[in-house]
Amino acid sequence: MRAAIRERYGPPDVVSVREIERPVPAGDEVLVRVEAASVNRADLDGLYPHPGFSRLFLGLRAPRVRRVGIDVAGVVEAVGTEVTRFQLGDRVFADLYPHGQGSFADFVAAREQAFLPIPSELSFETAATLPHSAILAIQGLRLRDGRTPRPGDRVLVDGASGNVGPFAVQIAKSLGAVVTGVASASKLDLVRSLGADHVLDYRAVDYTRTGERYDWIVDTDSHHSLLEIRRALRPKGVYVTLGGDGSRLLQAMTVGPAVRLANGKRMGLMLWWKPFKADDIATLVRMIGDGSVRPIIDRRFPLSEVVEALRYVDDGHARGKVLVTPRGEA
Repeated sequence: MRAAIRERYGPPDVVSVREIERPVPAGDEVLVRVEAASVNRADLDGLYPHPGFSRLFLGLRAPRVRRVGIDVAGVVEAVGTEVTRFQLGDRVFADLYPHGQGSFADFVAAREQAFLPIPSELSFETAATLPHSAILAIQGLRLRDGRTPRPGDRVLVDGASGNVGPFAVQIAKSLGAVVTGVASASKLDLVRSLGADHVLDYRAVDYTRTGERYDWIVDTDSHHSLLEIRRALRPKGVYVTLGGDGSRLLQAMTVGPAVRLANGKRMGLMLWWKPFKADDIATLVRMIGDGSVRPIIDRRFPLSEVVEALRYVDDGHARGKVLVTPRGEA
């Protein structure tokens, strides 16, 4: 079988597609034939790695995990002797971030607890867009205590055209919020098509300096200091960042709590992330069914071109999700 492998840290070019032995599921593992996988910012962050201090967890000199890819949708091909939830032919999907990764491949094996059944109304491609990015979006719009934006609240999504942003814009609109999407000028039409009430070109406008104030800000990749962002928040406003460089993330974890004590604004890194939470997946499936959320698929790449797929996202070209489809090759 073919699989995307990397031996060292670096840009997408460190990845290559190689022939390896097909895994044999043992115990409670299932082997899944990959029908579709999607590229996430997390895949790229793990390649470089980004932020730098993540080497403490990923491997100091070289990555401990050599296979690449976290979102997967496919068909159960084989099961271990202890598997009770799935059988051959079941359609399943997963976020493999906590389960060894490896979705950019013909087959991937993981413990059965990693997977959920794909609802009959979802295609493999739609299912592959949801596990990582859509979960980050829905949880980025909900605090630990269950608070979410209320109807009429002003919500800003910074990075509204990439992996997470399109889901966040649509979810915020479904909650009744007035949504502003921040993206590059060439992608503003896409953001408008998602239902955003206002759009900003981040190259031309710094949203922290416009004088506008927001009740909730979801930042997919922080490029501002918390002190700058604080200016753009209303009293008791919420700022949630999902990523950024090491200094921004460290500031979010340390300065954020102090800001809350000083003025009641909730600011910081989304530390309450629960990967592939079943209840949230069910909510997303329902929203897709009623039309309030529409997964945006930009391009599809065959497995043999996985490096090009990663590079396409890394260079900022993606308008929504990018898929890797092993079965799409002759």
